[in-house]
Parts: sequence; C-alpha cells; structure tokens
Amino acid sequence: MNSFTIKGNLVDCMSRTIAPSAIAVRDGKILSINPIDNCSSLPFISPGFIDAHVHIESSMLVPAAFARLAVVHGTVATVSDPHEIANVCGMEGVRFMIENGKTVPFKFNFGAPSCVPATVFETAGDTLNASHVKELLKSDDIRYLTEMMNFPGAIAGDPEVLEKIAAAQALGKPIDGHAPGLRGDGLRTYIGRGISTDHECFTLEEAREKLELGMKIIIREGSAAKNFDALIPLMETHPEMIMFCSDDKHPDGLAESHINQLCARAVKAGHDVFNILRAACVNPVLHYRLDVGLLKEGDPADFILLENLHDFKVMQTYIGGQKVADNGTSLIEKFEPHATAASGHQPLNRFGIGKINVEDLKLQGEGRYGFPVIGCLDGQLITEKLASGPKSIGGEWCSDLEQDVLKIVVVNRYHKAPIAKAFIHRFGLKSGAIASSVAHDSHNIVAVGVDDESLCKAINLVIETKGGVSCVGPDVERWLPLPIGGLMSDDDGYAVASAYTSIDKAAKSLGSTLSAPYMSLSFMALLVIPHIKLSDKGLFDGDQFGVYE
Repeated sequence: MNSFTIKGNLVDCMSRTIAPSAIAVRDGKILSINPIDNCSSLPFISPGFIDAHVHIESSMLVPAAFARLAVVHGTVATVSDPHEIANVCGMEGVRFMIENGKTVPFKFNFGAPSCVPATVFETAGDTLNASHVKELLKSDDIRYLTEMMNFPGAIAGDPEVLEKIAAAQALGKPIDGHAPGLRGDGLRTYIGRGISTDHECFTLEEAREKLELGMKIIIREGSAAKNFDALIPLMETHPEMIMFCSDDKHPDGLAESHINQLCARAVKAGHDVFNILRAACVNPVLHYRLDVGLLKEGDPADFILLENLHDFKVMQTYIGGQKVADNGTSLIEKFEPHATAASGHQPLNRFGIGKINVEDLKLQGEGRYGFPVIGCLDGQLITEKLASGPKSIGGEWCSDLEQDVLKIVVVNRYHKAPIAKAFIHRFGLKSGAIASSVAHDSHNIVAVGVDDESLCKAINLVIETKGGVSCVGPDVERWLPLPIGGLMSDDDGYAVASAYTSIDKAAKSLGSTLSAPYMSLSFMALLVIPHIKLSDKGLFDGDQFGVYE
C-alpha cells in the first residue's frame, strides 16, 4: 500500500481560497485533506497543468518521451490530437500513440481525428472515413472528436462531416473546433453543429464573438503560432470559458517550459491567479470530463508543488500518487530508442519515393510572374498574398535574394509525382536551404531555399533518412532523422531537443530571421489556415478554398 502525506498551502481554484493543509494519499488517490497550522515556508499545492490542445508529434517525440520533459514543468495531462501520425499511417498511427502513451505515468487524452486528410487538395498517407472515426470514438481511450478543420463542410452540411459529428454527440464526447477568422452567420452555423472550442483565434474581436455564441476559447502559444498577447484580456471577462494550449511545440521549447510559462506571463500581465489556474488546470478537466484530479478527497492524486504563485517554478509533480518530477529533474525513465517498432524492427512509417534531381525543381517562366507570393508572418500560421514576384533568368523563375523572395517546394513523399513549386517572402535565407517531412497536415516534404542545388541536397537528406529535418549551406550539412512517421524520433527527448537546437541555429546562421524557421516551414503546407499555402498539388488559395489553375 503506497501511502504518504504532503503538507502545503492548498490552492482551491473554485472556492478561490488558499489554506495550509495536509493531503493524505493512498494507492494513488487523495484519502483526506485536513487543515494544519499556518506556515510561511510551505510550498503551494495546485492541481497539475493541462495542455488543452496539442499535437504530440510536433514535439518530434513519441508520447513517452514527451511526458518525460513535460512533467518537469508541472504538466500532468494533455488533450491530444493524433491527426499528424493519422495523416501518415491512419488507424495504425493513432493506436501507436495510445499504446506508447500508456507506457509512462502521464495522462494523455487522445481524440479521434476528424479530418484525415484535411482537404482533398493534398496527398496524405492514409484516410480516416466516418466508419473509422466511429470505431475510434467507441473506445474508452478516445475522449473527444478532434478539431473540425473542414469548417466549410460543417457549415454546408457535408454528409461525411455530419456523420462524424453525430457519432461523437451520440456518445456524449466533446467536439473541438478549428475556424480561423470565421465570423457571422457561418460561425453561428458552425457552432450550431455542436462544435464547442476554438484555438485558432488571432484577434480579440473574433474570440469575443465566439465566446458570446457559447464557444470556449483555447489561448494558444506554440513554437510558431503565438496568440497569447492578443487574447489574454479574455481572462478578465470569461475565466470559466478559457483554456491554455501549445498546439504545436518543438522539443527545444518543451525542454524549456510549457503551460507554467503561460501562467507566469498571465500573472505578470496583472490577471487574477485563481482565474489563471482555473484556465490552466480546471477548465480542461470539466470540459473534456478528464480523469484528472482537482485536489478533492477521492480524486486521483494529480498535483504539483510550486515555490510561489508568480513565476510558477515547479518543485515536484505527482501523477496518480507517483512523484514524476523533482526540482527540475524528470523521474520518468529515459525513453529507450527503437522500442517503438510497430512491427518487427522497423519504425512505423510510410515513405515511397527515391532521390530527386536538380532538374525536377526548375520552374520555367519569364515576363511577369503570374501567381501570388506567400507572405510568411513570424509568430502566425496565417499568411499573406503578395504581388512581388521572383526573378526570371534565362527563361526560368529563380529566387530574388534582394527582395527576400525564395523558392518553396512541396514533394509528394508517398509516391512519385511532379513537384509543386512557388515562392515565399520573409523567410530570410541568404544562402542554402532547409527541408522537412513535418509539413502539416499531410506531411509531404516541404523545403525553402535560395537555389535549386541547395534545395535538392536538403530534400534528398530527408529522403535518405525516410523523414526528418535538414539544413544545407556553404559550410553546413546537418539533419535530424525522424524515423517514426517522418514526424518523431525514437531517441530520448532531451537528446532530440539538443539536436533540434543545433539545427535551428544552423538555419538561422543561413540568414533566417524567423523565431522558429522549421515550425514556420511546416505550416506553409497547411491549407486550412488562410490565406495562401502550397500543397503537393499546387499553390492553394485559402479564401476561395481551391488550387490556383
């Protein structure tokens, strides 16, 4: 029988009180909570932090390795959408994430991916139809229907979309939303379908309209998409309707901080600590009906010890009564490489192409460039449609470094096909190229470079390793293999974080001024975020929702 007692200042987010207490834990649950004499030296005891919307795959780590890093920051649970691996490996990928997550003391709450593939304008590795989604939703391991990115289909009443929504509703499982910039009648119809959250707001006005219509807002601060500063004023007016998430967080960022950092920033911005902790700890449990304790008698013993309620330095983390982090050190065992094989000794993956040639990347043309240029915005997933085009040299469209207009390409990694080519502004490279098989949502290979030779070399490094990220330049040749789905490493999280930090610095040494070049790159193929993106089938207009002819 595992029994112990923890003493500290218990933070009750709902009653808005802090009381010196002794918490007795037995067999993973809170047996009793009793008052004790006041003591200023005691730590604060809070419910654990919850990331209310995250794609574990974006950390480049398998769930077990993700948990090892996250618990150090007081995170005890996630609401996790496995649609990245589902776009590559379908049902097998979702099941892999669930089973790998069960190998560690951490509370992953996976959903059934609603949109695989996200659109018909790209090539994915697999498909999850309504029958697949229904099968997943029936499992106790699946807590909700993940973000409904096909908001045009939901609004128009697409039968397949409505069938997936109805399946979740029949089982009483929440439905997540994804509707960047959606307002007015379309928004009312979308919410009327039963969709309950949105993490894609990038203006305060948009978020307020959604709140007024009953939708809960998840404030996102990830490695590329950063909406915290714009949306945190909502904490003052709607504390019961707000949650925090990272959505997509690369390993270096996860090694540094998680939801705890958002709490500290919210305090610094002048917000009430009880409201902050409600958003970070309580609201996700109530909305998704998670099996995560909230410091009540009989609850699972999931809680954290904090040094103070200002910077939220985590002293200890407990999950199910087990101490999993102690003063900055993770007590979850280091993830063993190659323990992830789905069958035999081969990691779960789908990669069906061989090396490309420089000639495959050339784009013929002269005169005036006839298509918009993608305008990359640092810290945002949305892009701009720009008129300033590339240079024409010898009847071929080429990058224009003086205008910071560079070639961007997407290579179908599932089977041999023509390479899609376009141009992008504000990526900043002055030499070389970077490439990645992490390219939301279908995860073909996306690359940006100043010349075709560098692009070809960077892409072939990714192809050789059957997935990963690469960086090449005059004095640079680096790559980070991601053998599981071309999305995740089979190595320890801290080792991956270190390797990623190194390749990120290499990309910036080539001139990129973006805060997270690889994360920004991965979203340049995400068609469901306006205004203009590139899929393996061509340049895509997110406003008209179609490929440019």
